[in-house]
Amino acid sequence: MQPSIEYIFLVIAVLIIFSILANKVSGRLGVPALLIFLMVGMLAGSEGPGGIYFDDPWVAQAVGVMALTYILFSGGLNTRWAEVRPVLPQAAVLSTIGVLLTALLMAGIAIVLFKVTLIEGFLLGAVVSSTDAAAVFSILRTKRASLKGFLRPLLELESASNDPMAVFLTIGAITLFLAPGLSPLVMIPLFIQQMAVGGLIGYGMGKAMAYLINQLKLEFEGLYPVLTLALVMMTYGITASLGGSGFLAAYISGLVLGNSMFIHKNSLMRFHEGIAWLMQIVMFLTLGLLVFPSHLIAVIGSGMLVSLFLIFIARPVAVFITLTPWKMALRDKVMISWVGLRGAVPIVLATFPLLAGIPQAETIFNLVFFIVITSALLHGTSIPFIARHLGVSAPMEEGSRLAMSLGDGCTPGNDLVELTVPLHSGVVRKQIVDIGLPPSTLIIMIEKEGKRFVPCGSTVLEEGDHLLILTDKSQSDKVRSMFISEPCTENPGP
Repeated sequence: MQPSIEYIFLVIAVLIIFSILANKVSGRLGVPALLIFLMVGMLAGSEGPGGIYFDDPWVAQAVGVMALTYILFSGGLNTRWAEVRPVLPQAAVLSTIGVLLTALLMAGIAIVLFKVTLIEGFLLGAVVSSTDAAAVFSILRTKRASLKGFLRPLLELESASNDPMAVFLTIGAITLFLAPGLSPLVMIPLFIQQMAVGGLIGYGMGKAMAYLINQLKLEFEGLYPVLTLALVMMTYGITASLGGSGFLAAYISGLVLGNSMFIHKNSLMRFHEGIAWLMQIVMFLTLGLLVFPSHLIAVIGSGMLVSLFLIFIARPVAVFITLTPWKMALRDKVMISWVGLRGAVPIVLATFPLLAGIPQAETIFNLVFFIVITSALLHGTSIPFIARHLGVSAPMEEGSRLAMSLGDGCTPGNDLVELTVPLHSGVVRKQIVDIGLPPSTLIIMIEKEGKRFVPCGSTVLEEGDHLLILTDKSQSDKVRSMFISEPCTENPGP
């Protein structure tokens, strides 16, 4: 008998609320949120007290892809380009060559332990080769696990950008398994295509999002979050349809948009942060429901060996080899090696062999699930301790989130400029977002017709408005001239 719709709604609501409350407890215990969400899903499943039967890899994969798209977009939206730009080369190499090396090393241990073929071993390695963006973001953006210097931006950028490589390797391994006569070299043009198309469309869509948000002038502010939700899904859909990496496009579009000036920036960033948390909960609950705990018992021994090999050998070796060209302190490399959390991405990728009908697909799925749980328990709980022991932990900067929401480059201090918009100024009847303020400049208060308020990007400036502007001292004269100068007009001629 089909359950009633009200019962389904009730169950979904209870599971989400319970996950949120459990996450509050997990923060105090130092346990990663992903582990809590997975456990809730497993308890709600057919072999748990909840008794919900769910065994549909296609639905789980669809939910996972949708959730990861929004999580990566939100991660890009909250990433400062100024922070990640210096570590872009290291992150690019880690997320490509590092992932490939991890997959190859894991293939070796799989061949030794399970006596499988090279392609079957490589398939397992490819599935678990990438770190998880959702897990890394949620842990490194807490006061408990803040890292010094370039470490946090490097690890966040790596985790957000290595998913496309893992997806490519997984699909490539499945293709080679199903077509044994196919040369692996045919996958190289496909890889270039996925990265190039994903990068270009992601950049273009990020610019288009900023332009549309600023220019559409929607009547209701509540429509802007709806617009961005649709644009994010469009970004993934267009990119994937053209043979590009939709995950890469989603992250880059978020990165471009987050480092642009647009109206309602604060509210939209908070909205997508909430969506990212909802997607994490839904994704991990779904993946928790998909697994049958009794099936994990058969892989405990081999799963533990594979997990320990990944954590203590494969990830560190890949990191140290990949980062050889750069002079880096040993403690920094050790920390990068240790932040190798596996999460939703490997579990979602483990559904690919299931849907492709690979003979060992169920064993691979169970092994991957066990590896994720082991990584969450060992990595997730120990990162703050390891960071303190290595001397790379740092207090979380207070106010960084506020500065980010007001616009990239805004920092406290500097110079306060107070002026009144004169008659015939070039900024009259323009929105703040359209006047082209320097990146380090912010209008923090306006007095308009005797009323004082904090403006937003859509605030229209009028003659006589009294402004209080925060800017860099080197920009003070330029900012004053922007508001005082008259608009340029064409010479009508004689």
